[in-house]
Amino acid sequence: MPRLPYLRYDDLDEDGREVWDGVVGSRGSQLINEQGGLVGPFNAFVHAPGVGGRMSALGAEVRFRTSLERRLTELAIITVGARWRAEFEWWAHARMAREHGVPEAVVAAIGGGEEPPFEAGDERVVYDVAHELAASGRVSPAAYAAAQGLLGDRGLVELVSICGYYTLVSFLLNAFEVPLPDGATPAWGD
Repeated sequence: MPRLPYLRYDDLDEDGREVWDGVVGSRGSQLINEQGGLVGPFNAFVHAPGVGGRMSALGAEVRFRTSLERRLTELAIITVGARWRAEFEWWAHARMAREHGVPEAVVAAIGGGEEPPFEAGDERVVYDVAHELAASGRVSPAAYAAAQGLLGDRGLVELVSICGYYTLVSFLLNAFEVPLPDGATPAWGD
């Protein structure tokens, strides 16, 4: 049971409706649950539309409009989600990581807290940065140099921003105990 009640569209003021329209317009109506509210972190967004609108815009930017390949973006997202054991984030993005080419063995290892068996060097570089940031809030000189060599300055700023944004999303999901959709199996069961 989520800690925040689901707000329906008709419950919202003009600012909340604007956030709702932006979320559903950019991500689809499948985000509306059987109670008529938004799933995942998006219910929190409409509870605080000033913050939520900005988070939604940042989320769209870091997920869809960076210089990183989507495969690498999803790899960073699941690395962060696994660190914080954010069930909804993992449920949503582990499958996207697979769909965009991250091997199942890598996804499973990240979810299990094990060292991933990377075959692609670019995945190792992105994982190292995301993993180090999620663990300590810092990036070692070696990981930084490898990522800068692979992604350049712009790509590295985008990668760190992806990690920061999905840490925020993980915190929202965990703090408000956002449930998985009916029938979804938790990855960790906490």
